[in-house]
Amino acid sequence: MTGIIRTTWHNAEVLSNQRWTERLLTLRIRTEPLPFTAGQFVTLRLPITTGDATELVAKSYSLINAPDEEALEIFYNIVPNGKLSNALARLQPGDSLEISQPAKGFFVLDEIPAVPNLWMIATGTGLGPYLSILKTPQPWQRFQKIVLVHGVPLVNELAYAELIQTFATQYPEQFRFISCVTREANPHGLEGRITTHLESGTLEQTAGTTITVDDTHVMLCGNHNMLNDMKALLGNRGMQRHLRHKPGHITTEQYF
Repeated sequence: MTGIIRTTWHNAEVLSNQRWTERLLTLRIRTEPLPFTAGQFVTLRLPITTGDATELVAKSYSLINAPDEEALEIFYNIVPNGKLSNALARLQPGDSLEISQPAKGFFVLDEIPAVPNLWMIATGTGLGPYLSILKTPQPWQRFQKIVLVHGVPLVNELAYAELIQTFATQYPEQFRFISCVTREANPHGLEGRITTHLESGTLEQTAGTTITVDDTHVMLCGNHNMLNDMKALLGNRGMQRHLRHKPGHITTEQYF
């Protein structure tokens, strides 16, 4: 019988809190060594005072750093009236917060079946776990083709462009990045929703590879609308959700 793994809380120090846009930030923190698998998440916790009352508020976030990097990195967005996200945005270097251990989640490559092609599709901060995964040797050793798709409303929300370019430079035949921007012109990618371009065939044409049940696994990470629409479109191709007891073609992680 497997024992219950209990969550413990550890103090962490803020190293930096980089602002990409008014609502998108990257928090870098330092704590005691935290073993995890690329693609997993942790929970951050802060005491927040409203009026005369103070409460501990917590929320889960994926780690962007690779497991062998010392600083932990969180890519997050400010939610309107969100207690924790607004409190996180106010943190400065030297401030402290709490972080959960151990890291959790099954949005990892160890859970993905053996296939030649991997598509990583994200909206917004759902990009985060893919960056952690792509920083490790495993995807480059396992897959012939890796396609990373990132959908955002505005061009300036296409964060981590320099890091993504390093993957493209290092693995020019193996890796393809496609950006989709919905609310303005996109000089370096596609304009419109990811799902629209999947339906029209533009997404696969741009990637130079197709999505089929025979040779492809699709990872989806982002808002529930994208996840639901993509699962329906992929379902029309005979692709099903992947489960441990029932192997499939789609692995999901929902971001709210």
